[in-house]
Amino acid sequence: MSTTLTKPSRPTEPASPGSRPTRAKSSSWFTAQHKLAPYVFVSPFVIMFSIFGIYPIIKSIMLAFYATNGPKSQVYVGFSNFNFMFHHHDFQIAVRNTIIYTLCSVFLQLPCALGLAILLNQKWLKGHSFLRLAFYSPNLMGTVYVGILFQQLFSIHYGLVNRVLASIIPGFSTDFKWLGDPANVMPALVLTSLWLYVGYNMVYFLAGLQAVDKELYEAAEVDGANPWQRFWAVTAPSIKPIATFVLVTSTIGSFQFFDLPYIMLGNGGGPNNAGLTIVMYLYQQGFITGDLGYASAVGWTLAIGVLAISLLQMKLTGSMKGND
Repeated sequence: MSTTLTKPSRPTEPASPGSRPTRAKSSSWFTAQHKLAPYVFVSPFVIMFSIFGIYPIIKSIMLAFYATNGPKSQVYVGFSNFNFMFHHHDFQIAVRNTIIYTLCSVFLQLPCALGLAILLNQKWLKGHSFLRLAFYSPNLMGTVYVGILFQQLFSIHYGLVNRVLASIIPGFSTDFKWLGDPANVMPALVLTSLWLYVGYNMVYFLAGLQAVDKELYEAAEVDGANPWQRFWAVTAPSIKPIATFVLVTSTIGSFQFFDLPYIMLGNGGGPNNAGLTIVMYLYQQGFITGDLGYASAVGWTLAIGVLAISLLQMKLTGSMKGND
């Protein structure tokens, strides 16, 4: 009878005392890194935005209820800043001028931009690329440069505008004061803005026109629609989102009008404050007079007013409605 010899099994070696805790610690650290990594990457933006965005906003809201004379002299006045602002004659002039300029931007600048876009979208027109660049190129210049340029163009005696008008209009004098007469300051600012911003808004309208389905025009033409009917039945509904965007952004930009009148009128509001705007009034009160609290009240009044007007425009144009 044979016997089978079995090799004795090797006893299992005990695990090292620190291996399991080390693995657990490594696993928990990896999990923590995995959870914290997004916050670490986002933290630079959050920190910078908190310092240069959130904190100034909160600080400006608080300052609106204080009268200040420098960074360390602050006196709580409640709503006195707002009460004084609405009764201040210069603020009323600034609001009137800003509204006039905004209306001119909406009812002159945007139709001109749309008209240019329709013209440059025609196939029969030669030199599309050159004309588009020519009309858009004024926006490539700095606003300060444009202000200095038109300040010289509108000057008396030697200004190009007066000389051209005198050559084509009998009896027109080169002594005509564009920037020296209160009645002519706003027309000069509006003309300068037209030259500067019409081409910029034209690009948006042109992009919208080129995105319109050509089959819609063909169907309307087959139905016997004339060009005017095709515009209202096909073009206008198709570019409505672009038109709403341009309308809202132009309105916001008009209420923020500051740099052109500041340069053209010599760091002021012009004769009888005919070119004084709300932002220029804010600048004068905050950085010349030195009352940053009152300037904050003006700024927040402007921000709330612009927000209300923008929401009203979006409501009237139907852009606030959800997609069906």
